[in-house]
Amino acid sequence: MIMTVPLKNTLFALLVTASPLAAQDSANGSSFVEEFDTLDSARWYVSDGWNNGAHQNCTWSKDRVEVEGGKLALSFDAQPAGDRQYVCGEIQTRKRYGYGTYEVRMKAATGEGLNSAFFTYIGPTDKKPHDEIDFEVLGKDMSRVQVNQYVAGKGGNEKLVAVPGGADSDFNDYAFVWQKERLRYYVNGALVHEVTDARKLPTNAQKIFLSLWGTDTLSDWMGRFAFSGKTTLEVERLAFTAEGDACQFDGSVACLVN
Repeated sequence: MIMTVPLKNTLFALLVTASPLAAQDSANGSSFVEEFDTLDSARWYVSDGWNNGAHQNCTWSKDRVEVEGGKLALSFDAQPAGDRQYVCGEIQTRKRYGYGTYEVRMKAATGEGLNSAFFTYIGPTDKKPHDEIDFEVLGKDMSRVQVNQYVAGKGGNEKLVAVPGGADSDFNDYAFVWQKERLRYYVNGALVHEVTDARKLPTNAQKIFLSLWGTDTLSDWMGRFAFSGKTTLEVERLAFTAEGDACQFDGSVACLVN
């Protein structure tokens, strides 16, 4: 996920040298399972009225975030808002989470030039370095999902992983297990990628995001945008299980690792 935020001042450099232990101390969220019977405003913040930069062709809108029938729906549609001709949906946790198992069950939106994302992020707006862990389904190729992570703003760790049957044809389970010494990515319960290089492991506690957005400019990455009607990212469940806590539901990746 591309997040564009200004660097407020040169003192920010002092913040990026915190030890992994100190970085995790900022985690204030505990284990939870969200099944979206409602959208709990104490847990979730709905992005509304802005975008993340010139690469994004839509404005975040609270009207593109709906909960119905035990599912979260984040939609992309044609509607002028701000300086954009399209609107899109995003939610993020109010709290920050650290080492543990992060899981989502979702069905990606269909459409070239779109990005259906489940990720964690923290950055300069929270007076922290840019750390991030991603699952992104790119509209260019719905048969795969991209995993990636950023450490102090440095990415370049992308890997494309197959999603049997297609990410937009049915619900699929995506999970990552984030520990101090390694990061493991899972698709439908199967381990698909592991990172053990300490230079590529985020350390700072992060917020959890779900988002659907589009681009007119990143066509090589996400496909050539061509709007053909409203499209929706659907989410049945999202869960965080802190490292060492018991798994919270049958089939959870946390049952395998905790």
